[in-house]
Amino acid sequence: MSEPSPGVVTGRPAIWLRVEAFAVAVAALAVFATTGEPWWLIPALFLVPDLSWLAYLAGPKAGAWFYNLMHSAPLPLALLLAGYHWDRDALIVAGVVGLFHIGLDRVLRYGLKYDHSFALTHLGVHGPDRAGDSIHDQHDGVRRTTRATAGPAARG
Repeated sequence: MSEPSPGVVTGRPAIWLRVEAFAVAVAALAVFATTGEPWWLIPALFLVPDLSWLAYLAGPKAGAWFYNLMHSAPLPLALLLAGYHWDRDALIVAGVVGLFHIGLDRVLRYGLKYDHSFALTHLGVHGPDRAGDSIHDQHDGVRRTTRATAGPAARG
């Protein structure tokens, strides 16, 4: 028996989440401006959180857990606080880059991963896995169906 398809945030709440994400990205850049560090660090380090996809080599559940750890606010906020507490710009920069990355990911509708599919996130379906199970997407009052796969583990 396969797992039920998880929900995806749609409609106005999805828009608000993207606006909120944009605000987080802008705030991260404002914090970065206070460090005096060179701006080239932002693009140079921007994709570091995406290296967390390597955890998928240990399986989808471990992969999703580590990916979500690297793509949610608690870790970069902890780095920011530690950086301010210990007066370490490197930690502040790491926190800022994490928050900036998360903000832009959410603006582009890349969300937190579900345990059974790399492509299925709380904000939509991405990548080549768009050709599996149906998930209904309702945006601005228009009902359309996108496709998502539950992956081999969920198909039973």
